[in-house]
Amino acid sequence: MKTLVIAEKPDMGRNIASAIEPKAVNKRSYLEGDSFIITWAIGHLIELAEPDQYDEKYKKWSIDHLPIIPQTFKLVPNPRTYDQLKVIAELAKKCDKLVNACDAGREGQHIFSLIQRHLGLRQPVKRLWISDLTSETIRQGFASMKDGSEYENLTRAARSRSEADWLIGMNGSRAFTTKHNVLLSVGRVQTPVLALIYDRQKQIEAFSSLKFFELEGHFVQGDTTYKGMWQGDRMTDKEKVEALAAKVKGKPARIASYEVKDTKEYPYKLYDLTLLQREANGKLGFSAKKTLDTAQALYEKHKVISYPRTNSNYVTEQNIPEMHKALSALQGTAYQELVQGANRNLVHKNNKAICNPAKVEDHHAILPTNRKASGLSPDEQKLYDMIVRRFLSQFYPPAEYKMHTVLTEVEQEQFKTTVKELLQLGWKVIYADQKKDKPKSSKGKDKDKEADEEEEEVEVAEPFSVDPAAGVQCSDAIVKEKDTQPPKHFTEGTLLKAMESAGKQIEDEELRDAMKDSGLGTPATRAATIERLKKVGYIDMQGKKIALTQKGRTAVELIRGAGVELLTSPEMTGQWERRLNEIARGAASDEQFMHNVKRFAALIVDKVRVQARAAKTAFEGETPAASSGKRGAAKTGGTVSRQTSAAAAPKKAASAKQTQPDGAPTVLATCPRPGCGGSLFMGRKGYGCSHYKEGCKFVIWKESFGRSLTDTQVQALVQKGKTAKLKLVLADGTPVDGRIVLKDPATGELGTETD
Repeated sequence: MKTLVIAEKPDMGRNIASAIEPKAVNKRSYLEGDSFIITWAIGHLIELAEPDQYDEKYKKWSIDHLPIIPQTFKLVPNPRTYDQLKVIAELAKKCDKLVNACDAGREGQHIFSLIQRHLGLRQPVKRLWISDLTSETIRQGFASMKDGSEYENLTRAARSRSEADWLIGMNGSRAFTTKHNVLLSVGRVQTPVLALIYDRQKQIEAFSSLKFFELEGHFVQGDTTYKGMWQGDRMTDKEKVEALAAKVKGKPARIASYEVKDTKEYPYKLYDLTLLQREANGKLGFSAKKTLDTAQALYEKHKVISYPRTNSNYVTEQNIPEMHKALSALQGTAYQELVQGANRNLVHKNNKAICNPAKVEDHHAILPTNRKASGLSPDEQKLYDMIVRRFLSQFYPPAEYKMHTVLTEVEQEQFKTTVKELLQLGWKVIYADQKKDKPKSSKGKDKDKEADEEEEEVEVAEPFSVDPAAGVQCSDAIVKEKDTQPPKHFTEGTLLKAMESAGKQIEDEELRDAMKDSGLGTPATRAATIERLKKVGYIDMQGKKIALTQKGRTAVELIRGAGVELLTSPEMTGQWERRLNEIARGAASDEQFMHNVKRFAALIVDKVRVQARAAKTAFEGETPAASSGKRGAAKTGGTVSRQTSAAAAPKKAASAKQTQPDGAPTVLATCPRPGCGGSLFMGRKGYGCSHYKEGCKFVIWKESFGRSLTDTQVQALVQKGKTAKLKLVLADGTPVDGRIVLKDPATGELGTETD
């Protein structure tokens, strides 16, 4: 008997057939060769049954019928693709072995598993696990297939994800919809993503802009001219800064210090899907869905890139020879000149910026294949170009600079100058014909400090130097009027970044890598989540900006108001995603996970049942324009320290503070860290210390143990070490009665205390 190969989509099936059965006969819905019959699903052929297929009473939505928690989930065929399911069933009767050739990932595993379960297929299964659809890779994949049983944990994780989403979505949506008489969609991933957008919107609305002034000094030493920014507290009094300008203008100056150091900038990391979506949104204006669809076409239809739905920016040792073949394949193309300039010796297994097997799980970074691209649409060509250039940059040396830092003193006032002198363009030659990218931020750099430094730093291609021993003249002093800026509205690109790290504002790339296992959704599903929020009317697009609708705003407020803050918690949902990944690795129990999800679904219903109904008008109203926050007038005197200004909130507590009428942060308590002496104030996501710049790491996250902490509760934690008794939800989803306790006064780490 023959072996039945089940691919995920028709194109994939045909590619597989051309590689392993080139003489296979095309039977329209399958291809038959001497040893293999190759057929395909068309996406999901099998779905979880709707509630009314468990009981007729569920046809009518009623909160009295909730929660709906099936003991065993029923499977039903998708009516639109039922004919293809029948084809698979008939073909399976003629075969004694199966090959799961669906996408190599959690969702592909689920698609095959559902077909297998619904049709009751008992044949032994082999798993094809490949990262591109070139004939060579397919043949290698068939030669090294593993038993399907080795992927049983991945199947459990996929099933748990599907059933958990059904339980939360079905019960949450029906509960809120029937209570408030408006169709309200609730989901395990979509709701915390909506909450991220809501919190950013509130942060922007609460922002009050502060006018301030900067002083730019112009200096001359011989034939050299340069500019420097005055160093001191941020000034809000125009008269004082103008007096300072008059004081230094035309006066002799001296160089107080001059430092020169060599620095290198290495190529950016290879693309994973989320990074590709983010950059394509920024550079090309593509939505996350458009980038995914275009990348999928480059992979399936044109076979010019590797599997795009990856969460890794690295490759394994086995991929290094493939990278060299792909480089050779780019000869004779539009990239010929860049290929000639490439240094093959830079791409090897010991280059950990490229080859890091520990950071590759299912799939390596997105790479071009050794197939020459032709017949691409304009959009496909643009995305392919991004992938190829990022790939080529790995074969080039770092860009090299000399960093000159000059402190010039005039009339006892100091001005700082930073000049970045280009020595070698290195990998940046690949982007020399494109619009210059903004420099990436350094690890852990404060956003306001970063903005200031970008303004102060000047990049030059010609040699620069000053003589520390020679005199300098301050030829001019220019007063610049500026405003502190509110946080920016999310774009799809910046929202994807927030989803990847479960909402935490993480700039450090290593920390972001560590968060990848506990982000919101997966690289393959994030685009669909954003599209879902648009479809249900929670967000609108205003150009590239994401605008929250009145319906979206009210939905978040109702969910939080019902006492199920966990549903809106990015961190908690990130922990669920981590648990699913642990199930896939065999490190956690799917039964325990589902037990906790069922309890949480019942908790949602109980909370909503006692909630007051919202007014119909709460969901109505025009979506406001995605504009900036309120403008505030400059204060008439004094200075505002850069360290504590309204635009320089602690990183961990985010940047929008609860403020008093005069714009100053509301101080809640003295920081409990021994020897600190700072003050705690509320940011958008937590309570941080005013001495964070001096190294205080104390922060209490607002969303903790299923609750959104109040100012009073935070004061109790700081002053008494614990809250009053509360209803809490542990990280694994278990609801408990207990107190939140301050475990570590040095960091703000919290724990729980139960009776």
